[in-house]
Amino acid sequence: MPENDHRAGHRQRLREKFLTSGLTGFHDYEIVELLLTLGTPRRDCKIAAKAALEKFGSLRGALEAAPEDLQEIPGLGPHNIFGLKLVQEVARKFLAEKLPGKPFCRNSQEVFDYLYHSMRDLKTEIFKVIYLDSASRILELEDLFAGSLTSSAVYPRKIIERAIKKNAAALIFVHNHPSGSCKPSGPDLSVTRELVFASRLVELKVLDHMIIGDGDFFSFADRGLLEKMETEFKQIRQTPGFYRSGSEK
Repeated sequence: MPENDHRAGHRQRLREKFLTSGLTGFHDYEIVELLLTLGTPRRDCKIAAKAALEKFGSLRGALEAAPEDLQEIPGLGPHNIFGLKLVQEVARKFLAEKLPGKPFCRNSQEVFDYLYHSMRDLKTEIFKVIYLDSASRILELEDLFAGSLTSSAVYPRKIIERAIKKNAAALIFVHNHPSGSCKPSGPDLSVTRELVFASRLVELKVLDHMIIGDGDFFSFADRGLLEKMETEFKQIRQTPGFYRSGSEK
């Protein structure tokens, strides 16, 4: 059998296998190979697919790799990485549309799993707000601010106004660290404190603030920091002059 016919037959078998039983029985390299053929349907992509898995360590690593890193692999270029990037963007859009109306994820790992794909490769910090109703159903996920997280970049007043407009009862804050580290900075702690205080003044509950890094995350709720801020708010609220102190923004 001519080489071209053999390659075409192999690709066709992969497609038929997928249409028959989904990804059941597929090796990870076959999944990558199938996606690569979307961009270059007449090219043998098996060797490049195996090289991608070896370089990035897993199927997830290959799918999440930056285009410039993928193109370091011999045989991969802008055309045949199309399928890998397409499936990632489709997954992001699917999750964004699936999220509203769903019950709030009951642990920080689930929130991370929802948002990691859309935030991992961002070159700037993006601050997201998840609005929830009184039954803990997600109303909306919104990007509100971009740039370094400081009190001059994140406006509690705007968040509160949006939350009231959406009839939200609770909030989750999420932002990324392009450096890859998810350790909270001084401004991260200060802004979170301001947001907790501003939210409590209008009887909104902050359920979490998560920082997403490279493959990992930091949860203010999991570490007990939100609980401490809530306690601090209750104590300060009883202090004379609190409402004139400028704590609201």
